[in-house]
Amino acid sequence: MSTVEDLKHLAADFPESDIHWRAQTLTKNGDKALALAYLDARNVMDRLDDICGMDGWQDRYEVHGAKTICYLSIKIGDEWVTKADGAGDTAVEAEKGGLSDAFKRSAVKWGIGRYLYSLDAVWVPCKTYENRNGKKTFSAFTEDPWSFVKGASRPKAASREDYQSLIDEMREFGETVALSEWCTRPSNKTRYNALPNDWKTNFNTELAEHKSNILENA
Repeated sequence: MSTVEDLKHLAADFPESDIHWRAQTLTKNGDKALALAYLDARNVMDRLDDICGMDGWQDRYEVHGAKTICYLSIKIGDEWVTKADGAGDTAVEAEKGGLSDAFKRSAVKWGIGRYLYSLDAVWVPCKTYENRNGKKTFSAFTEDPWSFVKGASRPKAASREDYQSLIDEMREFGETVALSEWCTRPSNKTRYNALPNDWKTNFNTELAEHKSNILENA
């Protein structure tokens, strides 16, 4: 179960690698696209698992006409608290897209990824191609959309110092119970998730070796 203090970590910025950009529309000559930032539903699920625990949140859906409503519940103490939002079918995989969008919108009610809505929509250079009807269609951005967002609070990339700090703190524990409690703290999960994947792999190796040493010396 989560505490009110734990839930504050739901709104933490995501690693820059987790932020995706989609093109909403093109300029008339197709050289730029209006870029909007978004999260994948799996990123949202991972955040909920990390902060609330796999058994500390649940979702259910209702369909009302062309709109899907997601009810996202989190267990706070001994009580389930629910927030809901909805979305219509999308152009790609209509029903599946509607479920995903409804889920992400309900997660925003809990603060997950809400900061992305404060970012300005920006026009970013892109590549296009002509579809069968001769209409220009978006292919890919040719420059990083982040560089066009004025005053954006970009997700902070983890530094070598951040990584070493986690390693040093982890090694301070000499008992498995205390170490396990430290590993499950939402703030530490957020710090861990900000690490590049290769650093995560190294940290997991260090953690396994430290646990083994603790057991050997017990």
